[in-house]
Amino acid sequence: MARKSHADIVAEQSQSGSAASALVTSWRRSMLKYGLDPSEPLLPGRLSDEALNQRRAAMDLLIHVAGPPLDQLYELVGLSGCNVLLTDAEGVVLAQRMRAGDAAQFREWGLAEGFDWSEAIQGTNGIGTCLAEGRPLTISRDEHFHTRNTGMTCMDAPIWGPDGRLIAALDVSAARSDGAAHIRLIEAQVAQAAAAIEATLFRATFPKARIVIAAEERGAAALIAVDHDDLTVGATRAARRALGLPREGDIRPRPAADLLQRDDQMRGFDKGERAAIARALARSEGNVSKAARALGIGRATLYRRMSRLGLDQK
Repeated sequence: MARKSHADIVAEQSQSGSAASALVTSWRRSMLKYGLDPSEPLLPGRLSDEALNQRRAAMDLLIHVAGPPLDQLYELVGLSGCNVLLTDAEGVVLAQRMRAGDAAQFREWGLAEGFDWSEAIQGTNGIGTCLAEGRPLTISRDEHFHTRNTGMTCMDAPIWGPDGRLIAALDVSAARSDGAAHIRLIEAQVAQAAAAIEATLFRATFPKARIVIAAEERGAAALIAVDHDDLTVGATRAARRALGLPREGDIRPRPAADLLQRDDQMRGFDKGERAAIARALARSEGNVSKAARALGIGRATLYRRMSRLGLDQK
């Protein structure tokens, strides 16, 4: 009995009555939703330079802040025959790091700047399926939808923007059969690099704000941006999840202390007064007389207010 081809297996699984796994669900989307043929040998064309430059201009800040993490990731995986790619939210490759000796192979497979790796165009693949499902994943060799892509292994992580929306994917693809020998290690490095890009982009988006770690989130940047009035004006995707904020879009400014559930027993003007006195004492290095002068009140008045607000000197 003849062995089934990869395309036959994908088609059979995609057309079955139920999706047995996340992978088969992606295969089904590729075939039934997007109308793709797993045996199609032709690679979709590359975007024009003009169209690519327009996309790069729209993502200029992301590309800028992602540069160092891309370089560091490439230093770790480049010698093993891997290609590092950064895409936009639609799966178009905007930036890349690779060895010159591997360039021809990567370009032949479309793993180069200007190619579209969305699931709608390429079927199940690391970049497109990561963006479709919003989660880190690896698509290895014959897990790809198209037979033409089964020679590669792709490890990906999503990148969430400062407003909580999915804006990009970070990909490491191996072109050689031995290029993904340490998949688990590379997966961790990709996730760490994606988190670093998210955090740097968030800080760059709120340059005048104080950036505060909102929660301990494994492998994610759970940060909030706090303005000069101690109001929270921004939050990363991980912080939104940890603090129960809207998943994406602008957030309603609210006191950082309230959001982080600090000083729960103190309300209204007492909070502001306590903070002002604490700052004055810190600036005067604990000298109450000097702090009182800075606040424009008498020393005895300051002592009374310190006592009422729980700021007694030890």
